Amino acid sequence: MAASVALVLRLRSGLRLGARGLCARLATPPPRASDQAQEIGSRASSKAQTQGSQQQRGTEGPSYAKKVALWLAGLLGAGGTVSVVYIFGNNSVDETGAKIPDEFDNDPILVQQLRRTYKYFKDYRQMIIEPTSPCLLPDPLREPYYQPPYTLVLELTGVLLHPEWSLATGWRFKKRPGIETLFQQLAPLYEIVIFTSETGMTAFPLIDSVDPHGFISYRLFRDATRYMDGHHVKDISCLNRDPARVVVVDCKKEAFRLQPYNGVALRPWDGNSDDRVLLDLSAFLKTIALNGVEDVRTVLEHYALEDDPLEAFKQRQSRLEQEEQQRLAELSKSSKQNLFFSSLTSRLWPRSKQP
Repeated sequence: MAASVALVLRLRSGLRLGARGLCARLATPPPRASDQAQEIGSRASSKAQTQGSQQQRGTEGPSYAKKVALWLAGLLGAGGTVSVVYIFGNNSVDETGAKIPDEFDNDPILVQQLRRTYKYFKDYRQMIIEPTSPCLLPDPLREPYYQPPYTLVLELTGVLLHPEWSLATGWRFKKRPGIETLFQQLAPLYEIVIFTSETGMTAFPLIDSVDPHGFISYRLFRDATRYMDGHHVKDISCLNRDPARVVVVDCKKEAFRLQPYNGVALRPWDGNSDDRVLLDLSAFLKTIALNGVEDVRTVLEHYALEDDPLEAFKQRQSRLEQEEQQRLAELSKSSKQNLFFSSLTSRLWPRSKQP
């Protein structure tokens, strides 16, 4: 009985509270449009401020990282510079470890270090750009030894060999057809020199493989070239040979840019096994030598502007052969006519017999 009475009392109090809340809501006037607009504007402004602060924090993060990276790069660069000056700025030492005096010993310590470092890198750059020696070849042979009258300078890659790469074998070099014929026909007439832009470590075994009979007289490598505008240039004036009797064969005109009328530019060999360019080259150079040309530049100048000098030579040679055959045919015809008239004259006017 007491529990039921308590339950009834709770229900009454709940109904009273609900009625009071409903009356309060009904008594409260609805919000005006201006108040709603202000509330929306305040919410939008607070949201924009939040986004702006987030964007500012986002831009501040990368800029700070960039500053830190720049500071670290600057410190590393400064440290590296100091280390380089310290290492390369000291005096050279002899076998016993004693310092070798130089022209910078009387300068202040810091100036000594800086000048020695500058000289070291200057000499190193000069070593890369300039040939290793002003005379790359020894003096020509003298009697009783035989010195060929001409010098032939050949590039290795693209002229005599073609590099090929495969997943199974890696890098391999293919010999161009006609190498043996070229060497055999020209060795008595030309001093054959391999002058390549490859390094000696790469080219030396390749030269051994293409010349088992020893037709090649000398070998020059990349360190003997002159580095100009990104190209390894072969300076003929450093060969210790008469430039009037030097022929350079390469697949890049930049290789003989200092002496353009001493060179024959071939198209790079693509590895075709039916190639006959070396045979044509042999015939071309053999013609120059057998005709005893005093200055090869006068001949090579005519072919300098040709896209394919050997093809132009073949066409000119064919034309000259046709002209020679025509001349011989006319000469033969003329001699036959003279013989006929001579025979007819002798029959019509026989010589009187001597008493």
